[in-house]
Amino acid sequence: MKYDIMNKLQQIMEQNLIDIEQAKDRGQSAIGFYCLYSPMELAVAADAIPLPLCGTSNEPIATAEEILPRNLCPLIKSSFGFAVKDTCPFFRFSDIIIGDTTCDGKKKMFELLSRYKPTHVLQLPQSQDTAMALSLWRSELERFKKIVETQTGVAINNDRLRAAIRLMNLERGARKALMDMNKAKPAPLSGSQLLEILFKVGFLADKEKGISLMEEVVAEAKNGSFLSEDVVAGSRKRILLTGVPVGLGSDKVVKIVEQSGADVVAFENCSGYKQAFFVDEKTNPLDALAEQYLATPCSVMSPNNGRFDLLKEMIQEFSVDGVIDLTWQACHTYNVEAFRIEEFVQKTFGMPILHLETDYAESDTEQLRVRIEAYLEML
Repeated sequence: MKYDIMNKLQQIMEQNLIDIEQAKDRGQSAIGFYCLYSPMELAVAADAIPLPLCGTSNEPIATAEEILPRNLCPLIKSSFGFAVKDTCPFFRFSDIIIGDTTCDGKKKMFELLSRYKPTHVLQLPQSQDTAMALSLWRSELERFKKIVETQTGVAINNDRLRAAIRLMNLERGARKALMDMNKAKPAPLSGSQLLEILFKVGFLADKEKGISLMEEVVAEAKNGSFLSEDVVAGSRKRILLTGVPVGLGSDKVVKIVEQSGADVVAFENCSGYKQAFFVDEKTNPLDALAEQYLATPCSVMSPNNGRFDLLKEMIQEFSVDGVIDLTWQACHTYNVEAFRIEEFVQKTFGMPILHLETDYAESDTEQLRVRIEAYLEML
């Protein structure tokens, strides 16, 4: 049955490209997003198609390095390379790009990106715990709202925004229910399966279709349809992956863990549980969006206490045996924060943690395998 669902997902993805192209022909706008901090609800409220654009493939990096420094984060180079090569259909479909100042590399990359596509950068506060930070971020969302209204020709009133929040909360609920399946022992979904589903569903223009598919996966997973014999029979170690976002093409650590006889049962990152926080549907919608999105526990924030709270909750609820903290090369905020994460996990749970720094290339695969296998033997 799992093959039926995965084949169905692939068919939906192929139809999705046709759907977006037809919507564009009818005059519907598409808005590209590079980070979790920018609320997709504002695009949905204006009947625009929100598209995630964060690069997860090594293939366009060589092209990006003709313009960008080589010693830059692979996520930034991959994102920029897709734009330069014009090989990402979702970038091509996007009428405007929304970025934010989550790191110095990204915000300077956005300056160059504006040569290829209209680009608007939101000024993100660097802290979360002051009234001034929230006020600044709300004013940036007001500016974002006007940008979207100008692009789409649709006035975004509170009723439209509340409806968009409800829809996106339904999607968050479906994503959370899907990820929460792996609280069970053994985990009914492999890390690779979970990652593929979450990654592909994010691109669907039809949010309700994505929600329905995730609900179908949950129903099948409850029946054990995704479990392989070695998972049922064995005692595979349960790993939580924290740190930078991963996706199809940048998932080599997940694959190595699985090949080494363990399971990545949970993702505490922008690819996973950071997308599981609900926006308040009862208060002023723009206030609610500003408050919830600003609370995203990313290492760009100083301090970033929310990450420690989320880690503690997930380590307990997913009954993990170990934690792998992944950092992309030149991602300085996550690299510096790794010291405190290791200290926190060891002191709170007495659990060893493995910090890995790598990029999207496969050249260090065997080195990573040696370190991951040694770590799994420690657990």
